[in-house]
Amino acid sequence: MTQKILSTVKNCGTAVSCQDCSLSSLCLPLSLDGQDIDRLDAIIKRGRPFQKNHTIWRQGDDFHSVLAIRSGSVKSFVTSPSGEEQIVGFHFAGEIIGLNGLFNKKYPITTVALETTTVCDIPYDSLDALADDLPELKDQILQSMSQEISEDQQMMLLLSKKTSDQRLATFLVSLSERFHRRGYSASRFRLTMSRNDLGNFLGLAVETISRIFSKFQQQEILRFIDSSRDIELLNMNKLYELADYQDSENKPCGTRNVS
Repeated sequence: MTQKILSTVKNCGTAVSCQDCSLSSLCLPLSLDGQDIDRLDAIIKRGRPFQKNHTIWRQGDDFHSVLAIRSGSVKSFVTSPSGEEQIVGFHFAGEIIGLNGLFNKKYPITTVALETTTVCDIPYDSLDALADDLPELKDQILQSMSQEISEDQQMMLLLSKKTSDQRLATFLVSLSERFHRRGYSASRFRLTMSRNDLGNFLGLAVETISRIFSKFQQQEILRFIDSSRDIELLNMNKLYELADYQDSENKPCGTRNVS
């Protein structure tokens, strides 16, 4: 759940530069001029899309770069010594991943594409060197790292103290707010993760996930559109209530009605 540092998007197979990216206002320091943005754009590597189930990096791999997701989505998980996998996050277009590898120069998680995913590969050494010349960019990197830590801790705290219904509601509220911040629909989006992955992340059985979704549909809190993945949130206030946000300070971006 990180704030994007930089990204480009893919239109008709053509990469769009940072300066022309429609999401750049979310990630680039506003004080950067065109020349500085060009310097930033010059260090970015853009390769072929990752296909579904492609492993982008594995837990323990050497840290070398961060990735800004242009399109698609990925999941991240840790593997215990006994081989059990625990999903620790899902990431979508407009978000950056990999900064957690900076601590000991090893990626602490495995990251896998949930669907066809395009990214900007940003070598960290080059990014760090450029940030030495651009204090605004360095501040943005630090803010991104700080926000990632804060939001991850908040989500873990919320999930650890909630019922099954509250966990799923909290997750849906979080997704809604993340998409809203990036200019996408807050009420209609696709759940690219499987029910197994969602249950793993929330600490719930697949059967429990399916039961809660059915209950939420019966209560007209949400509905699925054409499939079990495309979802529309019908009653955002009820979701906030279920997620047990007591006041606006504890709500991601505050409460709002979603039409």
